[in-house]
Amino acid sequence: MLWQLAIVTIIVNAVAAWSPTNSYAPGNVSCADDITLVREASGLSANETAWLKKRDAYTKDALKTFLDRATQNFTNTSFVDTLWSTGQIPKLGVGCSGGGYRAMLSGAGMLSAMDNRTVGANDHGLGGLLQSATYLAGLSGGNWLVGSLAWNNWTSVQDVIDNRGKDNELWDISNSLLNPGGVNILSSASRWDHISDAVEAKDDAGFNTSLTDVWGRALSYEFFPTLYRGGEAYTWSTLRDADVFKNAEMPFPISVADGRYPGTEIIDLNSTLFEFNPFEMGSWDPSLNAFTDVMYLGTNVSNGTPVAQGKCVAGFDNAGFIMGTSSTLFNQFLLQLNTTSLSSFIKGIVGDFLKDLSSDYDDIAIYEPNPFKDTPYVASNYSQSIVESENLFLVDGGEDGENIPLVPMLQEERDLDVIFALDNSADTDEYWPAGLSLIATYERQFGPQGEGLAFPYVPDVNTFVNKGLNTKPTFFGCDASNLTSLARTPPLIVYMPNNRQSYNSNTSTFKMSYSSNQRMHMFQNGFEAITRNNMTDDSGFAGCVACAIMRRKQESLNITLPQECTQCFKDYCWDGKIETSGAGVSTVGTYSGSISFQTDAASATGSSSSTASSSSKQNAAAQMYPTYSTGWIIGTITVLGSVLGLM
Repeated sequence: MLWQLAIVTIIVNAVAAWSPTNSYAPGNVSCADDITLVREASGLSANETAWLKKRDAYTKDALKTFLDRATQNFTNTSFVDTLWSTGQIPKLGVGCSGGGYRAMLSGAGMLSAMDNRTVGANDHGLGGLLQSATYLAGLSGGNWLVGSLAWNNWTSVQDVIDNRGKDNELWDISNSLLNPGGVNILSSASRWDHISDAVEAKDDAGFNTSLTDVWGRALSYEFFPTLYRGGEAYTWSTLRDADVFKNAEMPFPISVADGRYPGTEIIDLNSTLFEFNPFEMGSWDPSLNAFTDVMYLGTNVSNGTPVAQGKCVAGFDNAGFIMGTSSTLFNQFLLQLNTTSLSSFIKGIVGDFLKDLSSDYDDIAIYEPNPFKDTPYVASNYSQSIVESENLFLVDGGEDGENIPLVPMLQEERDLDVIFALDNSADTDEYWPAGLSLIATYERQFGPQGEGLAFPYVPDVNTFVNKGLNTKPTFFGCDASNLTSLARTPPLIVYMPNNRQSYNSNTSTFKMSYSSNQRMHMFQNGFEAITRNNMTDDSGFAGCVACAIMRRKQESLNITLPQECTQCFKDYCWDGKIETSGAGVSTVGTYSGSISFQTDAASATGSSSSTASSSSKQNAAAQMYPTYSTGWIIGTITVLGSVLGLM
């Protein structure tokens, strides 16, 4: 069938990048005597820069097609041609939040609405935006979505739908991950036996293992169903050799994780944020400020040079392990064996492995040896603990409260004009989003790890809920002239939260099985959530998205947008007002300094974007606009760990 042929294609094209042992265990490989595996995070890698030139050729045409279609009923469409004639093409990114299978399934529906490969997306959705995007980032459950699409030859959600009920169906999660065979106990036992063998092989090869190895291996059977034992030898760097990525026919995928050392209790905005992309893993944060070649993770190095000259390790970057690293919060699910209905036989298989693990390592992925050992790029005022450690410890990318992976796309070097933030978080007691991820990212720019970051002003959680900003798409940072107190002009954020349209998609983060019918409902509601109910609530919404996309370039070029954009900004831009009560509709106030978006006709003409970068301006902004306590955010995450009984 077509699905299987696609997988065969990626296997043939990428076989050289698979684990050299043809198993889950990493193995030794030869590498150049003078190879350097680590670089300072002073800019984009040469590989990413070269890849972007190819991608630009695709996004340029795809975005022009989308904008022409979305603005076809505007009174004036010449501004699109003006942008293209001047070479000022807007650059897009998409971020998919965490939130377990809820985030994966609802997020899949959202992405399908942006994908011109989806039936009806061009007529009733935002088809073509995904083809126009340069970057696609995922975190935890959102990374399951991004990773499983990208590493399955950039398949589409439409393909997943079309192949429902067939052998090796992607995302067949009708049975719990703990009991994948359902009533077939022998099938479940065999799966866990293979998982145990794989992890033991890695351990026997001399590499430290953790619960994340078990978790990643279990996930892989659902994400790579056509590959032998769920892609036991399938590596993250394999994607480099797939034609669909080499030719830049897909967005640049990024996965996010946080640093946390065993014994420490909490992750906050001062934690080091790591990204994985097909070429590298590392961090832009001043606490590391370095990247390493992801293909050679597991190599014993000092300052990026292999300790054994000409000898490297490959295969450590197992695709499932990296996807598991971004979602280690769900390791807690495996620890609930005694509360499940598993047979004692299967509990024994998993339990035998888990019993030797220290609780300090429950949510930690161990990267040993540390790929950044002895690197000199850490800022002088930071601890050297990361680069002095023998091991690197990573955890779920959402544990710092930034559940939408925005930071990698906020890097100035990536030069994005607009980011679509798909939020399937469970911020409220009813498991709906309430803007906490945006609040946390806003805060990060004023902390020590936020050097060089810029993110638009956002309101507090009460305002998000009271004004309904968490129930429909909302634009943040619409007017660059109101952002001059920030380090620089940030991308405009199009916030697209999960909300009920045709289905109650606010399922528990720890719900670990969905029937085929439930999965379809989640897809459909996700599609509807970001398209204003298939454009029935606002037939002009696609045009408003087009206005948001063009806004930054329009401002910098000082050209006039059509009058329809003025109304769009009135309807969808946050107006800078806050509601001060903690519940219900309350008195409306404005921030000191007034950042209310100007909605008169004059505001549709551009003004030059400020590029101020002084710390004094950051400090001024921090004083002018309220900051929010991360304690409440982290407290929410902690509470989630106690609700496993809700699955």
